[in-house]
Amino acid sequence: MNPLTLFKLFFTPTTGWNALVKSRPSIHGLYLLHVIPFALLASVMLYFSASSHGGVLGIFPGKKLALVAIAFFLVQLIAVPAMAVIIRQLGEIADTQASFKDSFILAAVAPTPLWFLPIILVVPNTLVLLAALVLALLASAGFIYYGVPAVFKIKEQGHAILYFGGILIAGVVAAGFLMICTLVIWSAVQGLQFAPKLAGL
Repeated sequence: MNPLTLFKLFFTPTTGWNALVKSRPSIHGLYLLHVIPFALLASVMLYFSASSHGGVLGIFPGKKLALVAIAFFLVQLIAVPAMAVIIRQLGEIADTQASFKDSFILAAVAPTPLWFLPIILVVPNTLVLLAALVLALLASAGFIYYGVPAVFKIKEQGHAILYFGGILIAGVVAAGFLMICTLVIWSAVQGLQFAPKLAGL
């Protein structure tokens, strides 16, 4: 994605979405040049933050922490196309025949503010992190709100709001699923730490 378009999405969202839609990005291009780099950025920052400042993930040694970061990266890569499928199905709420490509564009771009969030982890302060999390969530919701009418060409405001609400709820559920997957992986990695000890018994 053009950096200027990304800048517009944050500060003039309607203009940004119109520019993005007009550029007609391909699914593969958006996935390779936007989703993968930002998902990788989030995972790498998570790894280095935990390595430097500790915190909850500080209980893992380097190799195990790297495994958690890699798993987190892979889960994000799966979550985006899965969310695109859900967005497409939700099009019925707004009487909209949403294509997978349009749904993927929204699913790929909407979490961008959340992908920037791990950068804040370099500041080991809980209040700063919570404030950044709230801002990132609001920004992502704003991306969806302004993106729905622009991407799906919905002119009826009521339909756009219904679609926005459905996607927002689905996004919250998806975020919960992502958290559960992370916790499951976390538990599995913790179990691996005891494997050498058990083998020596």
